[in-house]
Amino acid sequence: MSNSAFATEQARWRAQLEALPSNPETIPAFFFAHGSPILAFPDNATSGFFGGAMAQWAGPRGPLAMFLRDFGPALLKKYNPKAIVVFSAHWETYGERLVTDYGDENPLLMDYFGFQPELYKLKFKSRGDSDLAARIVSLYKQAGYKARVTPRMEPRGEDGRGFSGPGLDHGVFVPFRLMFGEELVGVPIVQVSIDGSMSPQKNWAVGEAVAQLRREGYLVLSGGLTAHNLRDMSSFSPKSAKPVHLEFDKAVHKAVSIADAEQRRQAMMNLLSHPGFRASHPREDHFVPLYVAAGAGADGGAVRIISDIYGNPTFAFGDAASLGY
Repeated sequence: MSNSAFATEQARWRAQLEALPSNPETIPAFFFAHGSPILAFPDNATSGFFGGAMAQWAGPRGPLAMFLRDFGPALLKKYNPKAIVVFSAHWETYGERLVTDYGDENPLLMDYFGFQPELYKLKFKSRGDSDLAARIVSLYKQAGYKARVTPRMEPRGEDGRGFSGPGLDHGVFVPFRLMFGEELVGVPIVQVSIDGSMSPQKNWAVGEAVAQLRREGYLVLSGGLTAHNLRDMSSFSPKSAKPVHLEFDKAVHKAVSIADAEQRRQAMMNLLSHPGFRASHPREDHFVPLYVAAGAGADGGAVRIISDIYGNPTFAFGDAASLGY
């Protein structure tokens, strides 16, 4: 499927990105679709377990890849952020927030297994920020939570190259390579763990604790997916999705679109009770980053849907002025 097939969708998300004001007093917080390692597949890798409709939709030529290539440059141009604070579905901790403090170069944790050798040679060069990491820890402690930094020498997960190591996980560096290229050293990146309880309320609070960073020139991003069922690969593409998957996708957008902030929050909390939730998410890990972003931008009370790609949307949360209303 060619990129021209998604021209209408691209025109919509470009219009939404353009509508975001430059240099607002408070930068919005974003939930974004971080995709999967198939974003980095060679163009000819369209067969096997991750092939077919999923590869066409979520692979290197699909709409999500196209969106990410537009999204990253727009963020840098609009906000010129001091640094990026990022959350991912692929790093969860229980009862304590961990914050990366990796110094001059962020290592990569290739936390995926059984893929072709090329995917273990991916590059993304970036740096951390020790002062920002310490500040984030302080914000969590001020909010009554346990938190600490994790240094470069401390493993945080299993790597598909055969060892346990530290690093930004693939929910960060795979989309960031498309958003920013293989090198982003001018804007530090610090990753923070989500709450492993999978509680929407607790993950909302995870975001709320760092909300004030948005008023200080920092960009807060939280990556996940709104369709993620590896037991049913049909869920990943609208071409193959079952009615229950499509109904849940509509419910997500309906909830996020509610104008009243408190009613929106309640509707978002209720999404885990939707009949289609488990069909799209056997486990909540890829969905709860939505609540982190919503919590980080909740003080503004407004939302803008940046892209409405099935299963891979991007939402901006903040005040009306920062969202262009």
